[in-house]
Amino acid sequence: MSDPIFNTPKCFLNKKRKHHILVTTLTEKGCDTWLKSQPASIKTLVSETGFKARSGQIIVVRNAKGRAEKVFTGVRGPLSIYDLASTADSLMKSLSGEALEEISFEIDTKGLKKEEIVSAHIGWALACYRFDAFRGNGRRLPALLWAPKTDKARVNAFVENICMLRNLVNMPSNNMGPEEVEKAARNLATPHKAVISVTKGATLDKEFPMVAAVGNSSPRAPRLIDLKWGNAKHPKLTLVGKGVCFDTGGLDIKPSASMRTMKKDMAGAAHTLALAGLIMSLKIPVRLRVIIPAVENAVSGTSFRPGDIFTSRKGLTIENTNTDAEGRLILSDALTLASEEKPDLIIDFATLTGSARTALGQEIPAMFSNNDKLARQLQDISMQAEDPLWQMPLWSPYNRHNDSSVADLQNSAGIPGDLIYSALFLQNFLVGKPDWVHLDIFAWESSGKPGRAQGGLDTGLRAAFAFIEDRYGR
Repeated sequence: MSDPIFNTPKCFLNKKRKHHILVTTLTEKGCDTWLKSQPASIKTLVSETGFKARSGQIIVVRNAKGRAEKVFTGVRGPLSIYDLASTADSLMKSLSGEALEEISFEIDTKGLKKEEIVSAHIGWALACYRFDAFRGNGRRLPALLWAPKTDKARVNAFVENICMLRNLVNMPSNNMGPEEVEKAARNLATPHKAVISVTKGATLDKEFPMVAAVGNSSPRAPRLIDLKWGNAKHPKLTLVGKGVCFDTGGLDIKPSASMRTMKKDMAGAAHTLALAGLIMSLKIPVRLRVIIPAVENAVSGTSFRPGDIFTSRKGLTIENTNTDAEGRLILSDALTLASEEKPDLIIDFATLTGSARTALGQEIPAMFSNNDKLARQLQDISMQAEDPLWQMPLWSPYNRHNDSSVADLQNSAGIPGDLIYSALFLQNFLVGKPDWVHLDIFAWESSGKPGRAQGGLDTGLRAAFAFIEDRYGR
């Protein structure tokens, strides 16, 4: 696709280049045994560089002419998805662009399991990711020859959808409004023959009043995007993503420092699209539905106000006590729609609260569920997937903090603990008692690490997919 949202690093090769280098993985535990069988030259190199086969460490062995001949790299056991990201990143730093243009690399897969080989290829590609939509891309990437018997379809599905997610989040808001989110959803749907319907205008005002209340403050029209894919006879899985394309905070306006990264406030939508892409690409047997309320929370003469009271799609009335707590308003209507058809499972993603970051930091999403057994399974799988989620309590006594003296609910209690109050608020809008998971994500890498470039970041995506694959199979 020509759309920059779907750009991925061009780092995989089907044929080796004239100068071909094997990359051998070593664990710290096995390093000493390996070293005993090596010639004196490598033992000297290991000693001089302090190589211990720790994750991210590499040594480049050169021939008599000084040309790179072999690469040894440290990895964890079992191999982590970011081990080979560190390797590729180190090679980009230690070899010139001219050298990288001539070399192809290949991972020595001896002793590696199938899933480790997949992780190695995904990690390598993620190290090569950079958001280049608005600058030249003159970088030379370390080209990796596909290792024999690699599950290429799985590698490509992860790389393509993770990069799509990051591109969506990184795209500046003047190029990523509600209309552009819809376009991305349509472009994702087309090759998979998914069906999309979009509600906006007067129909949105009537059917999804909370989405309209927030989004009508902007000249960029709000909408609700509804994607469906799969066999109607399969279990119903519904994904809901917060799609606030920019969040000024509304009339309760944010300070400028807090507004700086608010292009990422649609990362919930980006995660649901990427998760849908994985599900469709790898043909998980579910009847998939993706619901995205896409809005901009702007400041204008039509902005909703503190103290306004609205009637939601479910019929519950909400007193708006903070226009910067808009995400839970648009999600309330979306979750009602999602649960009306009685799905087997609902998962929502949202960059919802600062208190989730205070509690768990930037890298671990807060996870809430109305099914504790399911939540424990998801948390365990997230650890295995190296994409940790942490269950937080849906503590029902705290429901009192969402009470309003003039409506059924208020959208912001204004006291510490907002991550829990917001999850409890959302639970009110489910119809019936479907299994439900709420992920309060950050979706941003502040500093940059190998495989996790500064900017938009997938947090909870791989964990959610691993859980879905475990629950529904392939």
